[in-house]
Order: sequence, then C-alpha cells, then structure tokens
Amino acid sequence: MTVYNILSIAGSDPSGGAGIQADVKTFSALGGYGMCVITALTAQSTTGVTGVHAVPPEFVSAQLDTLLSDVRVDAVKIGMLGGTEVIGAVAEAIDGYGLQNVVLDPVMVAKSGDRLLPAEAIDAVRDELLPRADLITPNLPEAAELLREEEVHGLSAMRTQAGRLLDAGAKRVLLKGGHLSGQSSTDLLVEPGSSPQAFSAERLPTKNTHGTGCTLSSAIAALRPQRRDFYEAVRDAKEYLTKSLRYADDLDVGRGKGPVHHFHAWWGAPLDD
Repeated sequence: MTVYNILSIAGSDPSGGAGIQADVKTFSALGGYGMCVITALTAQSTTGVTGVHAVPPEFVSAQLDTLLSDVRVDAVKIGMLGGTEVIGAVAEAIDGYGLQNVVLDPVMVAKSGDRLLPAEAIDAVRDELLPRADLITPNLPEAAELLREEEVHGLSAMRTQAGRLLDAGAKRVLLKGGHLSGQSSTDLLVEPGSSPQAFSAERLPTKNTHGTGCTLSSAIAALRPQRRDFYEAVRDAKEYLTKSLRYADDLDVGRGKGPVHHFHAWWGAPLDD
C-alpha cells in the first residue's frame, strides 16, 4: 500500500476548522500523509477573524525549499497566501520542483466575511497561479473577482463563467455553487474538450460550515493520487464533504459557524484489539 504525501500551503486557523488544520485533518482522514507550509497566522475563531500576521515571503520560500529538497510530494493544496510576494514564492516552487496535482483554492474571504487576500493580490493569483494549478476550486464570489465580473446566479451562467476561467489560463475548474439557493448544492467541473460535469449534494440544515472550501480542496488533493483522474477525485471528495457536514452537529466548537466533522468515519468506531 502506497501512502501518498500531500502538502498544504496555507494559513493557520487556531479554531481548527479551516486552513492548515482542516487540511491536515482531511489528508489524514482520507489516507494521505499530511504536511504543511504556513503562509500566514490568523487570530480567528468560529465567530470571525480579528487579525492576520503574514509570514515573510522569504521564510515561506525557506519552508518550501527545505521540505521539497527532502520529501517526495504527490499532491499540493494551495489555500490562503496573504500577499503578492508569497504568491510569487509559491509559483517559483511549483516550477522549480515540478510539483504535480496542484489544487488551488483561491481563498479571498473567510466565512465570517473577513477579507483574507488583499484586493491588489488578485491579479497575481490569476496571472501566476491559475496557469500553474492543475485544478482551481473557486466559489462564485471568488470566480467573479478573478474575472473582474459580476457574481453569477444559476447553472447556465456558472458554465459560462467556468469556461472563461479556462480562457484565462486555468487547466481545470471546479466552480462551487454553494452560494446558490435551493435544496441542493451543485458544483461544476469543467475541463478542456469535455462536457461540464455536475456534482450535486443535498443542502444540509446545519450552521456548522466553517472550513468547507478548505476541506473540499484538500480532499481532492488527497484523493487525486489515489484515483484515476480529477473527475473521480472530485466525486469522492464531494461525498466526503457531504458526510462531514451531515455529522458536523455532533461537535460542539464555538458560538459561531462551527467546523465540519473531518473524522466522522473514525470517531466512535471501536478500536481493534
């Protein structure tokens, strides 16, 4: 059995629901060996973000170089980057070390509404990371910002906007429809030369949705080396996230939007003798 090494390049969330904490939990739950390079520290809880302390770009590069010169990396999830210079450092590492199975979650705004990426850094994400990632996973507001367009509403408009992200340089796009209304949440996977693939799941009645974007992108990264292609990885990652949301209310973390249950399949199971 091969245990794949999965790297998260992202910010830290002290509450454990998002960021590198959610990423490593997800990697572990799905059978990957989790590693992380920290790009930012946040003062954050389930009720909001009160502060962000960026890691200097040269130290982000030092983390990447030290790790990647030693450890085989089978997939990468990129989350919160914090600024233009850090984005450049990550792009340089992707090229310099030939990183593969790169999943970019273009984190811009936290669930609480607090901004996590300066507006001036959006161009750097689009120009430097979109063409280097194997898959990007924006939600509808993030896609609109990347394209400098209005946020869309409805599956037909999502297909059109996902196509424009391909035109902008993305290799593959999973455009997430969680911001749409309705009883189901539908995401669209768009790849060049293929018809868009829709992944729908029931919209579950829970307020505990903190870290859903981090968890989905991390699940895709963890599963991609274990699956034949990105379609299968996205399909199974979506199922994992849905179950994590279904059991989220089993946890009691904070007074705001609590985390999903990353270890729903493990906690409560009997230990082997």
